[in-house]
Amino acid sequence: PKRLEGYLFPDTYEFYMGEEPVSVLNKMILRFDEIFTDEMRQEVQNDGRTIQDVVTVASMIEKESINDDAERKNIASVLYNRMNNSNGETAGFLQVDATIDYALKLQGKDHSSFTTSLDSPYNTYLHKGLPAGPICSPSLSSIKAAIYPNQTDYYFYALGKDGVHHFFKTYAEHLNFINSSDYQSIG
Repeated sequence: PKRLEGYLFPDTYEFYMGEEPVSVLNKMILRFDEIFTDEMRQEVQNDGRTIQDVVTVASMIEKESINDDAERKNIASVLYNRMNNSNGETAGFLQVDATIDYALKLQGKDHSSFTTSLDSPYNTYLHKGLPAGPICSPSLSSIKAAIYPNQTDYYFYALGKDGVHHFFKTYAEHLNFINSSDYQSIG
């Protein structure tokens, strides 16, 4: 089942009672192929990435964002900046909490068991670069953000009490925000 994660496009479908599961899966995969256009595929190839990499990034964006396209593109920028600058403050670690939540789900646990030391190929705190694969089936907005990220110098982001993600260039800026009364602690 994990091989299909990311490729079962979330959309509205019409299914019939008694329809074979293979038929249901096929409709969702075919819809993904329709949504992921030839132009998108060409852009991915031109950038030297794979569709699997883009879908994996898009899945993290999907789980981390709050449904705002500009925010999604900034989150994509943070992820690519971290991957492409392994000598920076983040040393190539993505440190995406949603990847740990996914790993916990695979182990039959919930967020109350959250730890950045979880032994899993999905733990982006322990393993540099992308996790083992997508952590959900992303929306078209998240896919587009992964293909066409904003070009920024951001390496960090955190959710504020205002319900908006705030983006930072340095860890010091990030820490200042985390330690402020504007930070929305999730726990």
